Amino acid sequence: MNGLAVHEPPTASTSWRVALPHTTAAVPVARALVRTALAQREHSADCDTAELLTAELVANAVEHTSGSTPIELVVRLLPTGCQVEVHDADPEPPGDLTRPTPLGMPDPWQEHGRGLLLIRTLSSSCGHRPTESGKAVWFRLPGQRRPV
Repeated sequence: MNGLAVHEPPTASTSWRVALPHTTAAVPVARALVRTALAQREHSADCDTAELLTAELVANAVEHTSGSTPIELVVRLLPTGCQVEVHDADPEPPGDLTRPTPLGMPDPWQEHGRGLLLIRTLSSSCGHRPTESGKAVWFRLPGQRRPV
């Protein structure tokens, strides 16, 4: 190659797909998996934010779906950041993920009700889609260069 060498982010994505138990024990496991996946790249999304939002998605899947069907965590490292999906067996869309409720902000004195607000606010995009076995709820975070 003649001229200046320019760093270009990888063009291929890397992904992990892991089945998690339908219990609250899945939350710390999912956080650790996301942290490990994001450590693989020089240009990666903010690990703390990714862990927090992943924990919210997994906790919501455990709390708001019934049965013992495993929850599936999918982490994709993209050239532009990362995408995390949580699959569950319930086809119902997640409450107010993509549109805030008409009632406004969650009550700050309540223990529950802020997870989807965090996902909407801290991610670059988020959403849900039907799957063959239920739904996938996802968020994306932009990549950032790690300090040396």
